[in-house]
Amino acid sequence: MALLASSCGGSTRTSTEPLDAISVTTSTLIDTDAADDDVENTPVTVATNTPPEPGSIASDVIFIDQFGYRPGDPKVAVLVDPQVGFNADVTFTPGEIIEVRRAEDDSVVYSGATEVWADGAVHEQSGDRGWLFDFSEVDEDGTYYVVDASSGEATGYFDIGEDVYDDVLRAALRVFWFNRGNVEHPEELGGPWNDLAAYAGIRQDSEARSVNDKDNADTALDLSGGWFDAGDTNKYVSFASEPVHLLLAAYQSQPQLFTDDFDIPESGNGIPDLIDEVRWEIDWLEKMQLEDGGVITKVGVIDWSARTVPSDNSGFRYYVPPCSSAAISASAMFAHAALVFAEIPELEQDARRIRERAEAAWDWYQESPKRDNCDSGEVKAGDADMSVEAQAATEVVAAIYLGALTGQEEYDAVIRERFDSTSPFLHDSFNSYSPHHGDALLFYASLPTADRATARAIENRIVDLRNTSALYGVDVDADLYRAYMPDGSYHWGSNKVKATIGYSNLALSNVPDGLERALGHLHYFHGVNPIGTVYLSNMEDLGSERSVERLMHYWFGQGSIYDVDHGSVVGVAPGYIVGGPNRDYSGAAAPPAAQPPQKSYRDWHDSLEPVWEITEPAIYYQASYVRLLTEILGADE
Repeated sequence: MALLASSCGGSTRTSTEPLDAISVTTSTLIDTDAADDDVENTPVTVATNTPPEPGSIASDVIFIDQFGYRPGDPKVAVLVDPQVGFNADVTFTPGEIIEVRRAEDDSVVYSGATEVWADGAVHEQSGDRGWLFDFSEVDEDGTYYVVDASSGEATGYFDIGEDVYDDVLRAALRVFWFNRGNVEHPEELGGPWNDLAAYAGIRQDSEARSVNDKDNADTALDLSGGWFDAGDTNKYVSFASEPVHLLLAAYQSQPQLFTDDFDIPESGNGIPDLIDEVRWEIDWLEKMQLEDGGVITKVGVIDWSARTVPSDNSGFRYYVPPCSSAAISASAMFAHAALVFAEIPELEQDARRIRERAEAAWDWYQESPKRDNCDSGEVKAGDADMSVEAQAATEVVAAIYLGALTGQEEYDAVIRERFDSTSPFLHDSFNSYSPHHGDALLFYASLPTADRATARAIENRIVDLRNTSALYGVDVDADLYRAYMPDGSYHWGSNKVKATIGYSNLALSNVPDGLERALGHLHYFHGVNPIGTVYLSNMEDLGSERSVERLMHYWFGQGSIYDVDHGSVVGVAPGYIVGGPNRDYSGAAAPPAAQPPQKSYRDWHDSLEPVWEITEPAIYYQASYVRLLTEILGADE
């Protein structure tokens, strides 16, 4: 669907502004003629008097969901005149009539006027003045574009259809397969993004040693498997909590969406592929648990090797010994997985085994010191410790799932005593941070065996937040881009929060405008944002016109054969969710520095800048987006 062009319709732009987000995809990895070009510093000349072919590229001033809309969903285009930020030199004022045209014949199927946003005020989070164009009446399946009849400024093509997001969900879930450690990624499944098994050599993951006794071969353990965490290749037990719980919750909420044909190695085995993906991580967690029930904290490197294809990296791997953070995190994940697996006949034996592991990890945690200083940081790079308070909250999560499994009073007592130490009772949101806490509380309140006073307290907290927090329901004046969250949430990893706020509007209840709010957050990911860019990587072949093309990633990062700045015409693997805008970016490059919060993003590589604060993907961002899309796709079923 996506066509290539170099001009930007009726808006005006100076010739030196970088168009970092525009990408190309073809069948070869490297364009050798372009490999030495300095793409970052090449001026881009943009025609200002000849609009491109309508529907051919993403507009810089009219933003729509680049994949499209389901027939019955609200459909609102956002039109902008930037005032502050990197694109403040772009000027645009919409004409009196905006049209929706059918792609196949350019016929007008709907036309109308825009509505000025907030009486013409400048939206402070983006620095843009804007207008809204509601074309929800267009509900016939097909391919369309939106165009300003006066200037000819047009969006890219988008589809309307019930299945418009199905392939997007598949791509987002397949990212977990790409992040699997120590396993081959063959061409028949990965296409051009293929590689042999990474960290599968001498003194690597199948024989990792204790970081506290590096020269002692007797400490070697097989800790292979699992998901690499983010842009790095390390594997953390505590960091796995959110993705494991969120994927399991997504399946529990909408199991019909997860079929057995997502093109991973287990496809066709009779088990939903999402469950197979979670099993991959659970199998690794089992290796991380020792015979006494304790759980190893993390596995990784102590120094960074030269960036290369993952299978060529020969760096030794080390683990951090067991600690309370890992034990209680693993207990909760084992218990949740056991509950879900028990409902799948083929996995009943697995469910029994990991239930025992959940109980063993719980017992070890109860009998051991609660420490928050086990991870010295020698094994790079994230600190896998949790505060003692966060461990206590995770204990509540573990107790909820263990209690549902066993019915034992020990677990219910912990829930009754400390349910209000979880994230929903400490913050003005139910699921924005530590979303697995909120999901566990909702699950507990739904159980017929739940303590009624505790269940009422959870339900009352939900009602209170709905009535008082701007994170729930629709307020069109709160955010020009229809996906409000506070300025302070545009930090490192803001896209995770954007997704969790979106899905919690549906997960909490069927409030009248919950779906509309959730869709606003989904459309933000799909291009209705001040960057006009899809925040999933390399999605042009799936219908977007502009998506992120640069990742801070061990496999697909700067200098790799997938680096578009070094001549790749394939680009990075599709479907990765990047961290997103970060108003607290610590580097000097502007953008992302010195921008309004929603514009604090840049699709770029720079070895001298902390790009990981912006363009690094992570399995917890990924799972949050999958959960958001899952709740939306299942909302009407």
